[in-house]
Amino acid sequence: MQPTEVRSALAAVRGAIRPFVVPAVTRIADESRDPFRVLVSTMLSLRTKDAVTDAASMRLFALADTPRALRGLSRREIQRAIYPVCFYRNKTKHLAEVARLLGERHGDRVPATMEELLELPGVGRKTANLVLSLGHGIDAICVDTHVHRISNRWGFVRTKTPDDTERRLRHRLPRRHWIEYNDLLVTFGQNVCTPLSPWCSRCPLAARCERRGVGRSR
Repeated sequence: MQPTEVRSALAAVRGAIRPFVVPAVTRIADESRDPFRVLVSTMLSLRTKDAVTDAASMRLFALADTPRALRGLSRREIQRAIYPVCFYRNKTKHLAEVARLLGERHGDRVPATMEELLELPGVGRKTANLVLSLGHGIDAICVDTHVHRISNRWGFVRTKTPDDTERRLRHRLPRRHWIEYNDLLVTFGQNVCTPLSPWCSRCPLAARCERRGVGRSR
């Protein structure tokens, strides 16, 4: 797939995912436009199913929806609220530390630069890019496993790691698509272009997809 095809390809993806539920973090961002909620829900979402992330985020936000309020919770209270997200003990520790650092260094505001976000515990490039894009409205490309897999499967990039994919997409993907690219491909990857046995028979891009790495399909 060439850069000139991206606009029509993403339009086809938008149509294909219309019947499906958007990712939990996207819904939370759409409803709140709050960088803190985007940061916390994204941290909770790592290696966790959307339904679990959504429920855990809502339980935690009912108790604390600001850094200051989060600092007022004990680690036991945080842990009970976010269970059973994956690695809930580590995430509890990271959330408590993030709340402390946001108060000490940033005046209880979530920073809007990659460098400052990466200084927070439990925050990698994926989380930072989602906070920048969905929380602050800054052009950023969030690359998770779905974005990495599908971009390579299409033949749009040829990369080995998500970080490599992000760097390559910055050169090949028109800037106007940066923010929405993750939302579209995550939903598409969960429901159509799945990791194993993708639904190629239902895919609107089947005729122009290189199907790189695809063995069996449906």
